[in-house]
Amino acid sequence: MKKAPEKQVIFKISLLSISLFLMMAPQISSALPLMYKAFPGVNQAAVQTLSTIPNFGIVLGLVISPFLVKFLGEKVTILTGLLLTLISGVFPMFASAYTLILISRFLIGLGIGTFNSLAVSLIPEFYSQDEEEMATMVGYQNVMSSIGAALSSFLVSYLVTISWHAAFAIYFLVIPALILFTLFAPLKKQPVVTSQHEARPKQSINSKVILIVRLMFAILAFYMPMAYELPSLIVSQQMGTASTATLIAGLSTLIGIPIGASFGFFFKRLHDKIFPLGFILVTLDFLITVLSPNIAILFCGVIVLGFGFGLGVPYMYNWLDWSAPSNSVNLATTIVLVLVNVGCALSPSLLALIAAPLGLNHPRGIMLISTCAFLVIAIYASIHYLGVHKANVAKKTVHSKEPHNAH
Repeated sequence: MKKAPEKQVIFKISLLSISLFLMMAPQISSALPLMYKAFPGVNQAAVQTLSTIPNFGIVLGLVISPFLVKFLGEKVTILTGLLLTLISGVFPMFASAYTLILISRFLIGLGIGTFNSLAVSLIPEFYSQDEEEMATMVGYQNVMSSIGAALSSFLVSYLVTISWHAAFAIYFLVIPALILFTLFAPLKKQPVVTSQHEARPKQSINSKVILIVRLMFAILAFYMPMAYELPSLIVSQQMGTASTATLIAGLSTLIGIPIGASFGFFFKRLHDKIFPLGFILVTLDFLITVLSPNIAILFCGVIVLGFGFGLGVPYMYNWLDWSAPSNSVNLATTIVLVLVNVGCALSPSLLALIAAPLGLNHPRGIMLISTCAFLVIAIYASIHYLGVHKANVAKKTVHSKEPHNAH
């Protein structure tokens, strides 16, 4: 008897393979110093935009993705996004005009954005009947995006020794995923409603989704200083160079990979305890970063961050999958991902706005603000867990009494 597609290993690999590229767009930042010289008439800030502009494309892709799914179906939408990611990703290998490269960088974000939410929302579509397997797949999904970021970062560090053009060869990694998804992901095309009398399920969001959206916006906005303030902190405190910060950030990604891969294992044993535990660890990491006197202590903090983020973020996506209305998981995921990208983009401005009146407009001060923010999130997570635990105990008590009362 043939296994259902979702039970087949090759289907799972195909489904997860598209997540490799979710964090790959900005990984060419190591090539920027070489590109400054390649565009003598363009200022440095404009060249740096080549690394950040994909985020704007991702937001647009997330917005149009539901409309593409409605008319093309999930599979064709994903394949279209992968193809656009491949073509626009490798385009700068063969181009030297700044404007054309800038457009291609926006388009790679657009391509990734079209399948970004589907990479997450397809998991509950196939695995919602088995809570533990869904948790495992969500963990793997987060791992794949981290592997994509780490792998592309490693490749770029070698490719830039050839030329800045060569750095864009990392996007050829899309080809295997394109082949796998074409051959082994038998997603059905969703029928387009043609009759006015046919009822199309209306997608909606509820109060829990709104809460998760707000939390995810805050989590990413206050987490981002670990990326853009860490080099300044290390250099200003004479703990190392900017390249030291790059190494530490890479190690944080690598540490998060086995934790994310083990999310199903941890969820099976800890369930909702993961929520407060994850963000208590993230809070502890930021506190260690603020107080660290040397690079060794800072590295210990990064290890803690890998554990905390590897548990906390997959839990948030699992919570979203449970909370969204049954026909609206894709809409809910899209909204969360849009706000996550907006949170990342607004983080420097938001933190600077908070820091200025407090006199904390320096690397340690920004990190301290993030520490306080994650402390609030951790306290909320603990209160949330206690509420859920109390409700579950009450429910079990009622069920245990029902047979007795029946007599």
